[in-house]
Amino acid sequence: QVQLDESGGGLVQVGSSLTLSCQGSGRAFGSAGMGWFRQAPGKEREFVASSTWSGDRVYYGDSVKGRFTISRETDENTVTLQMNNLEPEDTAVYYCAAAAGGPRTLRAGVVDWWGQGTQVTVSP
Repeated sequence: QVQLDESGGGLVQVGSSLTLSCQGSGRAFGSAGMGWFRQAPGKEREFVASSTWSGDRVYYGDSVKGRFTISRETDENTVTLQMNNLEPEDTAVYYCAAAAGGPRTLRAGVVDWWGQGTQVTVSP
């Protein structure tokens, strides 16, 4: 059974940093794109970032460019999201996601596997 397990969410203050991690299991994700989406209350799920295992192709959503960094350097089944200079607008449930078609497929919203989500709350 393929699973994506997120960790690292929490409550932080404006301007703080937080790192999310996602561990995949049940298959090898080396050839798949892995990344993150988020969903704030009352809003649609939004693409955040995605990457190949090598990091040669990386994509970011416009609202997080320059503040968030995605990484898959640890191993092929792990993806992390370093979030800096957090804003109240970043408050959301963050979902780990993977797509056999690669990171560009994820950016297009085509997802083969989802994690359960982890809450990130940024207080003013």
